[in-house]
Amino acid sequence: MSRLASVAGAAAAVLWNNVVLPGSGLGPYGRAVAGGALGLSVVGAARAAGYGVDELGLSASKARSGLRYGALASVVPLAGYTITLSVPTLRRRVPAGDGVTDFAGWVGFRIPVGTVAHEELLFRSVLSAMLRRAWPPPTAYVLHAATFGLWHVRAARIAGDRVTASVLLTGSAAWLFEWLRRRSGSVVAPALLHLSVNVGGAVAAEVARARTVD
Repeated sequence: MSRLASVAGAAAAVLWNNVVLPGSGLGPYGRAVAGGALGLSVVGAARAAGYGVDELGLSASKARSGLRYGALASVVPLAGYTITLSVPTLRRRVPAGDGVTDFAGWVGFRIPVGTVAHEELLFRSVLSAMLRRAWPPPTAYVLHAATFGLWHVRAARIAGDRVTASVLLTGSAAWLFEWLRRRSGSVVAPALLHLSVNVGGAVAAEVARARTVD
């Protein structure tokens, strides 16, 4: 894998999430399906190109390690959400959810498929393997984190967040996700942490909204 090809792959990922997918005209569920399908497709393409399951973090023999590391890491955000919601002064600082009409579909499908599976297969599986083949580990880490940060530019603009702060925050998260993937040898570990952060955050916001209404 040449360095140029790895950078092109990273650039294509940023273009996909900030331009192609938003401009597809698909609804929320359509985008989730498209994202999940892309994740599976790039894994298939990587396997056809000669990447092994261990290299992609998809080895069944490492799944138990991934579950262990992922479960341990997930305790931290889930405990944080629980404590925050349990203390009134902290709960009032939680950005209240806006009452998503299909909340079950959001946390049960759109986040697991359209966010977690989509991003973990693309980043912690395929892009991670591409960058590790092409670059020394420190450079691969930086490129991985930078790409994941830039992946969230459009989302930050839609949410009204500061783009620079969002890129730095999500890039830092990518560093942790990638460390978990390499430490455990499996994408299961970062996927579990990613799921706990996103679903836990959505549930916390909904609980905060409901209690504010009450």
